[in-house]
Amino acid sequence: MDTEVNADRIKDIASFEGVRENQLIGYGLVVGLEGTGDKGISTMQSIANMLQRMGLAVRPNDIKAKNTAAVIVTATLPPFPKPGLRIDALVSTIGDAKSLQGGTLLLTPLKGIDGNVYALAQGPVSIGGFIGGGGTKVQKNHPAAGRVPEGAIVEKDPPFVLGGNGYLRLFLHKPDFTTANAITKKINEVLQFEYANTIDPSSVRIKIPQQYLNSISDFVSQIEGIDVSVDIPAKVVVNEKTGTVVIGENVKIAPVAIAHGNLTIEVKTEYQVSQPPPLAPPNAETVVLPKQEVKVKEEKASLVPVSGANLGEVVKALNALGVTPRDLISILQVLRKSGALKAEVEIM
Repeated sequence: MDTEVNADRIKDIASFEGVRENQLIGYGLVVGLEGTGDKGISTMQSIANMLQRMGLAVRPNDIKAKNTAAVIVTATLPPFPKPGLRIDALVSTIGDAKSLQGGTLLLTPLKGIDGNVYALAQGPVSIGGFIGGGGTKVQKNHPAAGRVPEGAIVEKDPPFVLGGNGYLRLFLHKPDFTTANAITKKINEVLQFEYANTIDPSSVRIKIPQQYLNSISDFVSQIEGIDVSVDIPAKVVVNEKTGTVVIGENVKIAPVAIAHGNLTIEVKTEYQVSQPPPLAPPNAETVVLPKQEVKVKEEKASLVPVSGANLGEVVKALNALGVTPRDLISILQVLRKSGALKAEVEIM
């Protein structure tokens, strides 16, 4: 029987060193709010500092501004950004502001982990929702956080040169020795020379051929389009909250017999009315007496043989049990414990 081979492009299972996103963060002020801003003294101090930089001397205690909110601004630099590129900025309140609706973010420098400024953000904040008044409140989405679409302008790009030392490093999204070796072998087959070598299960180093030293982007594009057979580990992923079970194609079950029965306990309460008999005293009352009945029922369970050498046989064998997804989760865990399930069980 032929074994199905999973082939993926290298660009779908790995990425080159340096071809990655970078996170930016900054502290700013959102103004123009309709009385829904901060009331804390820290925000007033920020307003005073801003006005002082503009040449106005104002004490924080003299400021009573409910139309301003202190916010944290974040953004994500795409790979190889160039000055002038516009990216989205996310704005989130850090004080007691109730809403950023209608506000405008003032000029905010966005810094990287190295402390350098890589972008400047400014513009109107969109919260993507609405708030209604008039005695009733209608709220959609989350008004304490918003977005400034294309509100951040890149000022400089992170210092990195692709292939600057004559080599490229390829990082696997999921480390695996078999897949890393397959990538190395396939690249060398396509280039017809030993340019690639496996460093560890998560990285492959590639020497840039002489003819591509002045056109590294063409070389990267060629490598990304190579199809590689990916080795998928035997894994079962279960989500106990939703009852979802996902079984990988390499999962196998050794021959085993399973008995799975259900215990049902039913508690029934009936209310009976006790009325006074004839010629009862005048103060006699009608009494309601609860009567409880408890029934315990355990279904008979018979042994069911279960085994499978491939995904189709495993699914067919498990379906023969006729259990619910949540019962199936318990069965899979017991199978793994007994050693019959040849796979890793990951519980979310």
